[in-house]
Amino acid sequence: MSKQKIARLADRPADYQKLGQKKEIAQWEDGHRTNGKFGEYEWWYFDGKMDDGSSLVIVFYTQPVTAIAPGYAPSVSFSLTRDGKQIQDSVSFKKTECSFDREKCCNKLGSSFCEGNLHDYKLHYESDKIRADVTLHSNSEPWRPETGYFLFDEKKYFAWLPSVPEGKMEAVITIDGETIRLSGTGYHDHNWGNTGMFWIMHHWYWGRAKIGDYQVISSYITAHKPYGYEHFPIFLLSKNGEKLGDDPKYLTYTQSDPEFDPITQKHYHKKLVYDYNDGTQHYRITYAAEKIIETFVVADSKSSAAAKSNPVQLWLVKKAGLAPSYIRMVGTVTLERFENDKAVETIFSPGLWEQMYFGLDEDV
Repeated sequence: MSKQKIARLADRPADYQKLGQKKEIAQWEDGHRTNGKFGEYEWWYFDGKMDDGSSLVIVFYTQPVTAIAPGYAPSVSFSLTRDGKQIQDSVSFKKTECSFDREKCCNKLGSSFCEGNLHDYKLHYESDKIRADVTLHSNSEPWRPETGYFLFDEKKYFAWLPSVPEGKMEAVITIDGETIRLSGTGYHDHNWGNTGMFWIMHHWYWGRAKIGDYQVISSYITAHKPYGYEHFPIFLLSKNGEKLGDDPKYLTYTQSDPEFDPITQKHYHKKLVYDYNDGTQHYRITYAAEKIIETFVVADSKSSAAAKSNPVQLWLVKKAGLAPSYIRMVGTVTLERFENDKAVETIFSPGLWEQMYFGLDEDV
């Protein structure tokens, strides 16, 4: 019988020292963290839930998660869901066309760029048919769960830094000569790692929302079978930019209303509940999915550029019994505040969240 491998959040004093971090987040943490080695990946993610109901997502990559060889394969992706229609676009680059700053977020990929200082960000996306200029002003301090590193066998890791948990986003987008102006609530996080996520993670749910004066970031990560399907509950609740709670020991997570998606061949849960009760304050956040706005299967050449660019890697993924897929959802997020087990405040808001599922369709 093989020994179960260890998966844990890097939260010990020795972890902070080894990573050169402090509790307070430094600007360099949003800078370029990887070196183009085999297995490494990195991206800077930005999304906006706009006042007119539309959703905007722009992501800057150094290399794809499915990278088969060391080095860089930079790209930028663009997704706009508006008036019931979705526009998706992406541009790939040579490394010589790009630059990545290690001291701060300042990444230039051809004519596109993202730059910022943990508080204010500017983005520019440019392709043959789309130009987008976006600004994001943070309404809250940057945050991470402890060091932000999730360790697998101590040497493999996935790292996550929500640089802007919530902020004011404004965008000017020109598509095929037509210009629109959008504003709403925005978010930015930075992710990187040194091992393909499909080898260490089974699946995750991630979401964020602005609900009245409250802001929430939530995630529930499940490690792969060799790590005993270890669960990582992650939660941040703030009000007017001030943190109310983020200690996972006070969090109870439940999921219900499973639905089968015919494209990914996976079940997803239409209802996710994060119940935070530390004895002095009690909040419940409920995500209720209403619509899927994006779905793809990584190994499907019809829905994934990764399958076209790295066919050998995707063949290995299939041979290993894995089936990476992705679902992005929108719906209603409800916040309830309780006093003596009685809801004294209830607020509703639109939200955006996702399921990333690397393993087979299993109830774990």
